[in-house]
Amino acid sequence: MNVLFLVQREQRAILDRFYEGITDNSHCDLRWLGKEEQADLRRYFREQVDLSRYDRILFFLRFKQEIKQAAFIRSIPNLVILEHDAYQNYIPCKYTGKFSAHYHKLPGARIISSGAEVTRRLREEGFDAAFVPKGYDQALLRDLGLTRDIELAFVGSTNSVAYSGRKALLDELGGVENLTVTRTKSGEEYLNTLNRIRFFVSADVGMGEYMIKNFEAMACGCVLLAYYQGGAEEQALGFEDMGNLVLYRNVAELREKLGILRADPQLAQRIAQAGQRLVTERYSFAAVGKAVVEAMTPPLVTPPSLTAWERVRARWSWLG
Repeated sequence: MNVLFLVQREQRAILDRFYEGITDNSHCDLRWLGKEEQADLRRYFREQVDLSRYDRILFFLRFKQEIKQAAFIRSIPNLVILEHDAYQNYIPCKYTGKFSAHYHKLPGARIISSGAEVTRRLREEGFDAAFVPKGYDQALLRDLGLTRDIELAFVGSTNSVAYSGRKALLDELGGVENLTVTRTKSGEEYLNTLNRIRFFVSADVGMGEYMIKNFEAMACGCVLLAYYQGGAEEQALGFEDMGNLVLYRNVAELREKLGILRADPQLAQRIAQAGQRLVTERYSFAAVGKAVVEAMTPPLVTPPSLTAWERVRARWSWLG
């Protein structure tokens, strides 16, 4: 399969191994688009893209730029959109409902979502949606065997409306436990910090899916304490409470289970090791990238015929 894969040039997360997982499993033309190129996709395609060369056009671009250009994007054949933030469609934030509104304008596109429940809801709305979860960079993140001198910690951002539930829970937990909340640079500093943490607190409150930090913490040998997402997500990912991670619904339950683990270090170690095995086998970026290719391979849904006016608009979107 010949794929044109368009990604963001400016991005805080290091996703190179994820991209390699996709390029290693397809004949892939990977291109990094800057802000100006993303802001004018019509011009970029007109000047830089020969559509006849590709079986799929895969977008992993900024959603805020995509929604401004739906009329043009609709005209791109064989389109697949990879989206890690579509959970925001279903939570109170500035993008509530906007993913659905955008995808309704792109009836021929396949959406690859990182949430099992998000994917189900998109399908119920009539979209061609597939589920491929987030993962972790297997070339960077691993258990270094360091002394875990930080017992309880969270590493990451809380400065977003989408993270308001996360911040509230961490603030509540910090009021009753010696919780470290910090941020690090990507790369070696992040790796070393995760390897110092015994219990990693994941607080994906209200998001409906598991963020990338869950997989990263498990890969580095932390015991993952993860906010319960309702059952369907856990089943899809193979997450087993007190088996390969620890699930909680509130701070009281988190503290109760934390007490059990503190009293039984061998149980904590078994959970950490089982979690590490799970993500190593199933959620490396190499495995997740291959899954993305498999998800975009089946025939796409044939979009409804364009009206005469829509054909004129599509023609002018390329010429104008």
